[in-house]
This record gives sequence, C-alpha cells and structure tokens, in this order.
Amino acid sequence: MKKIFKFILNTIPRPILIRLSIVVRPILAFLLKGNTFTDPIDGKSFRMFLPYGYGNQRNNVLSPSTLSLERHRLLWLYLQNETDFFQSELDEDSPISKTKRFKLRDTETSSTLKVLHFAPEQEFYKRFKKQTNIDYTTTDLLSPLADVKADICNLPFEDNTYDIIFCNHVLEHIPDDTKAMQELYRVLKPGGMGIFQIPQDLNRATTFSDDTIVDQKERAKIFGQYDHVRVYGKDYFDKLRSIGFKVVEENYTHKISPELVEKYCLAKGEIIPVCFK
Repeated sequence: MKKIFKFILNTIPRPILIRLSIVVRPILAFLLKGNTFTDPIDGKSFRMFLPYGYGNQRNNVLSPSTLSLERHRLLWLYLQNETDFFQSELDEDSPISKTKRFKLRDTETSSTLKVLHFAPEQEFYKRFKKQTNIDYTTTDLLSPLADVKADICNLPFEDNTYDIIFCNHVLEHIPDDTKAMQELYRVLKPGGMGIFQIPQDLNRATTFSDDTIVDQKERAKIFGQYDHVRVYGKDYFDKLRSIGFKVVEENYTHKISPELVEKYCLAKGEIIPVCFK
C-alpha cells in the first residue's frame, strides 16, 4: 500500500488528486472502520489510518474520512480548545467561551470574523464554509477550492483586511518567502491572528535553501518533496518576528494526554506557529 500511495502522490497533479479524493474518501472510510484510531475532526474511528509521504512514507497518518494529516488534526484541536474560532455571538457568554485563551472576535464591532485561507485543505474547507460566524475566503494559484486565484507574493487584497489567516504548508513552496510573509502581514488586521504551519526540522538551527537545485528528484531527496525549495529550521519563528509578527511557538501536543496523542495519530512535539499583528 505504501508504494501505491507514494506513486500516486508523486505522479498525479495535486488539483486532480483533490477531485479524485472526493470519490475515494467514502469508500476508504467504510473499508477501514474500527476502533484503534480516531479523527477528532469528524469523530469517526478506524482500525488503521493510511500511510502518507512523498518520500519516506509515514504509517497511520492519513485519516480515511477527512484525509487529514497529523498537522490538520492538531490545528483543529488547537482552534477548538484554545480559541473562540468555532463560536458564534450566541454562546460568547458561556462558561466554555470564558476558558478560551485567545478571543478572536471583537463583539463590540462585529460578530463575524474575516478569514483568509491559502491552499484550503479538504478536511477544513466545507466545515469552514458552513460556519455562520465567519466571512470565509479561500485563495491559491491552482487549487479548485480557491475563491480567488492569487499569487501569495502579490495579493489582490487591501491592507488590514483579515482577522484570521491560515497559510499552512505553503511557504516552503515559495522561492521568495520573505515577500510572501510581508504580504501576509500586510493583509492581516492589527490584533489579527495568523497560523503559518510549515514542515520543520527542529534539529536544524537554521533554514537551508539552495536555488540551484531545480531537479525534482534532487528536491525530493534534499527538501523532502519535489516541489519544496527549502527545509525550515528553528530560525523560522525569528524570521516571522523580523517581518513584524508576534509569534507564539505553541507546542500543543504537550497539552494533550499521551493516550490521545496516540489515539488521534498526532506528531508529538510538532509546533504550531501562532502569529499576531
């Protein structure tokens, strides 16, 4: 199965994969039903998760029902447990709301959050679209799920437009990631929150990039994926700070019990970069 998934990931263009997965998901979810692992996004349980990886395949990481990976499930839990992202003004005074660390909505000016989502993930797309407490816009150059086709280095949005920006596993694809970060900062409202997850080697102090590496096989070997242009190190957070962001390095699996980390198939020690303007 690993070889099959690796071949599919490395040969079929991502926009086509997105369309095909809509048909395949229900079949996989039915065939793999069980009780070993649970996807916290939809609450469904399976006897196994699927392998995933463009190079080295990781076992039990891809949820059959939502197609979420470790990082998606971790982000979902963070938004659900630590922010009021999923809450409407109707439950703002509830005891649960008062325990949230980050209040994203300014109820005196608006009950609706303006959200910009780059390269929207399928596991989030329909769920976020249905939320009545957010004004949700998706953007990407190629994704069929994008409302606005746009270059992240030259965004067609006004300054200080969005309360929340999700830009996850995008920056490692962008040659000029400094310009991309500047654009993210520009369109985020003062006080707004951005979450900019990336594949990161926490054993590496500094980010490695080499513009002379253009062969896809060499990129896959060195950067981990054929369309990546760098490997981020620990200095990623400081680079975001140099743009102007206030960055919280959220090691969120440390706040989840080891039993649930295993049950949800999370990557222990993965850090969520939570950025504020």
